[in-house]
Amino acid sequence: MIGERVIGKRWPLAALVCACAFPAGAHDIPNDVVVQAFVRPAGNTLDLLVRVPLGALRDINFPERPSGYLDLSKSETLLPDAASLWLADFIDVYEEDALLPKPRVVRARLSLPSDRAFASFAAAAAGLDGPRLPADTNVVWNQTVMDVWFAYPIHSARARFSIHPRLARLGLRVVTALRFLPPGGAVRAYEFTGDPGLVRLDPRWYQAALTFVRLGFLHILDGTDHLLFLFCLVIPFRRLQALVPVVTSFTVAHSITLIASAYNLAPDALWFPPLVETLIAASIVYMALENIVGTKGVDRRLAITFGFGLVHGFGFSFALRQTLQFAGSHMLASLLSFNMGVELGQLLVLTALIPLLDLLFRYVVAERMGTIILSAFIAHTSWHWLEDRAGRLAQFHFEWPRFTAAQLATIMLWMMAAVFAAGVVWFLRGVFTRARQEAPASEAPAPGSRPPAPV
Repeated sequence: MIGERVIGKRWPLAALVCACAFPAGAHDIPNDVVVQAFVRPAGNTLDLLVRVPLGALRDINFPERPSGYLDLSKSETLLPDAASLWLADFIDVYEEDALLPKPRVVRARLSLPSDRAFASFAAAAAGLDGPRLPADTNVVWNQTVMDVWFAYPIHSARARFSIHPRLARLGLRVVTALRFLPPGGAVRAYEFTGDPGLVRLDPRWYQAALTFVRLGFLHILDGTDHLLFLFCLVIPFRRLQALVPVVTSFTVAHSITLIASAYNLAPDALWFPPLVETLIAASIVYMALENIVGTKGVDRRLAITFGFGLVHGFGFSFALRQTLQFAGSHMLASLLSFNMGVELGQLLVLTALIPLLDLLFRYVVAERMGTIILSAFIAHTSWHWLEDRAGRLAQFHFEWPRFTAAQLATIMLWMMAAVFAAGVVWFLRGVFTRARQEAPASEAPAPGSRPPAPV
């Protein structure tokens, strides 16, 4: 009798294992999978509510009726074990820096994709507590979703929590929409694709700063546009002392527009991102042509680079749209850290390019000829980018907006930012001009001193 009771309790797990063992690979890997999740710490329990398409749980043959429709009464008994094998084993949750134990499955049920229960945590919890689908519902297995309620034991709901959802295996492209409900705070929404790594739901300021320093450093190394623009700056000025004011001007400029965009001061029209991408390509073309013509002068480059840096800052903001969600409540610190990472990446590129160009112009090709060849190659590449992006921009229909009081206030803020930017350029130009004027004086011999005797 005891053995029969044990088998009776474990038969859903045995059935699931058998279903996974024999017809493995019977279901194709879905192309796009959307996972919805809620995380809410309360008391000594952290609740994780997850909705995932049943078609993403491959290698599991859920029972079907002779008509081919899903046998809901038998399938429901397999859901807790399926949720543990396919979800709980691939979601790591941390309280502070301690990994929480595997959760228990509070409830699991099947729903229709048209069900709107996951619009909020309260609705999702009510849906999981509500009645199940009628057993006679005619539905195919891959036209349903599985809703699961996991419960993790925690010490305090006020602790800082992190999550690492390793759900990329559910499909070719997995998008996870997660909402975090901290005690007494506003809901924080996150969205990421594939495996995002460890996601800190309430990061400390230094944790957010380190994350965005790394993002800025990697972004400047991966951004072909920005690297070519930087390359154009290096070609005629292969001295770090001459490049420092130019690169500083570029950094200050893109910091202004990046921060302004993060605080929703940039236009939100559909044509604005294509316009910025077109202007970025135009900036590279212009700088390359200026190198070919042979225009020199650090003061001129400083002003031009500042203007183009304002445009590139908008480009940085487009790349940060999906990652600013990880800043938590430390928006400004994260933005400044991102700019610091960009600056570090630029310095790395400069330290690599300057010696390489010196060797090239010293042993391979004359300086003037090499400048023309390299700049012509960059101009040719960026010109094709300019044509493609201008073609996409031309597809948008531009209409002059009807200005409201809020829009006029935004315009005033941008005018104030423009005045501030002009002041920064004037200040930097004066500082570096004064430094260049004082350098020869410091190197000159003191009055009345004798020149060193020849050796």
